[in-house]
Amino acid sequence: MNRRLFIHRSAILLTLASAGQRVSSFGNTAKNVAGYSIKQFEDEGLAHFSYAILADRKIVLVDPARDPRPYYAYAKEQGAKIVAVVETHPHADFVSSHLEIHRDQDATIYVSKLVRAAYPHQTFDSGNTLKISDRVVLQAINTPGHSPDSISVLLNVDGRDAAIFSGDALLIGGVGRPDLREYSGEQATQREKLAHQLYHTVQDVYAKLADEVVLYPAHGAGSLCGNALKGAKQSTIGAERTQNFAFQRQSEEAFVRQILNDQPAIPAYFPYNVEVNRKGAAPLLTSLAAIPLIGAAEVAVSPAALVDTRSAAAFRQSHFPGAINIPERNKSESWIGTLIEPKGSFYLLVDTKEQGRLQLEKIAKIGYEQFVKAVVLFGDFVAQQSEDFDQAAFDRSPQEYFIVDVRTTEEAKEAPVFKGAHNIPLAELKQHISELPLDKTIVVHCASGYRSAIASSLIHESVPKAHVWDVGEHIKAYKSAVN
Repeated sequence: MNRRLFIHRSAILLTLASAGQRVSSFGNTAKNVAGYSIKQFEDEGLAHFSYAILADRKIVLVDPARDPRPYYAYAKEQGAKIVAVVETHPHADFVSSHLEIHRDQDATIYVSKLVRAAYPHQTFDSGNTLKISDRVVLQAINTPGHSPDSISVLLNVDGRDAAIFSGDALLIGGVGRPDLREYSGEQATQREKLAHQLYHTVQDVYAKLADEVVLYPAHGAGSLCGNALKGAKQSTIGAERTQNFAFQRQSEEAFVRQILNDQPAIPAYFPYNVEVNRKGAAPLLTSLAAIPLIGAAEVAVSPAALVDTRSAAAFRQSHFPGAINIPERNKSESWIGTLIEPKGSFYLLVDTKEQGRLQLEKIAKIGYEQFVKAVVLFGDFVAQQSEDFDQAAFDRSPQEYFIVDVRTTEEAKEAPVFKGAHNIPLAELKQHISELPLDKTIVVHCASGYRSAIASSLIHESVPKAHVWDVGEHIKAYKSAVN
């Protein structure tokens, strides 16, 4: 079998929906008045927003995603040329296509000198401007805090501040996390320093903008780069002044304490993505086309990990021993990046060839395609079977089982389901598996059955002798009974 995945350059004009991004248009009124428009591209899985600023048939992209095809399609549709890419910082939660766009479109990349970028670029810091047309100018502003090298991009039209692209520094209802970029061994000191910088960025930059300035962040609700964000896709400085805690009157120390409190675990892939973005990623389709497609019988015995993206039900029926089940769904690429270290190699197990292509495109968003040894068509291959959850036995004496709740700490506190359950958030489970007892059946649950499927396979992968039951979708009945 051992054939190459069917991913070719002829696929470059795939629809935007198939490329995994939704497109929203903003600034149509402004276009009629001032000769410019802003188009927002959304990746729901990563809660990522990127932008195309169009003026005078020239396009400047801000924080583009890994797949450049939607931007190329938009430029063609508008009869415009992509002339520049602005990166607000080296992103931790996704890989950007800035280098590929530079090579394909001869577009200049603009980024802060503090990034120490290894790709061809033009430095873009406070005092620097980028003129798109006689009426539309972009101005760089250093806005450290989420990272030391963050910039925001202020859109000026006819001498008036119209919009600001804030990257991860200012988000809707909150601010970016200051704990993701550690350059020294003193991690607590570094994140506290960035938190103080973020306070001054809010007070000295964003708070001084006019209320009507439109806010376009790089992320929305659900992003791992922020916490407790609003679900809106755009805002204004005026709205943030009233609803965003960062603008409220408080001391610098109180602000720092609040944004450093209860931050979730940092996914394993974040530091890796920062470095990939600092160097520039390989062309997407070329990288994907190099990955072979094989059958389950061809999987070689090796130290490579096994990431099974089939449904939890299919996994329970038959799976390779030691495989980790991360079923395909929205945000599954984040879980792969959280639980699989960016090193070594792994097999990616799927049901169909098409699912293999889609899965590769998803993990390529975080630069993980280079770790895929092969995509494996599992088919009807007969392997190991998992024991189903024995609900009757559990209900007779739940106190005899070691119950693990893998929801977040906040979820577990707000809506407990089983008395005496041990809360270990899924993102932190790998660090605590050795603490689990082997003399009891371990019963794992979450809110819907998705995270518990991942968790139970993760425990089996680390401790094959452990006796584990996944409550799965049965949890819905238990939650209803509690409520």
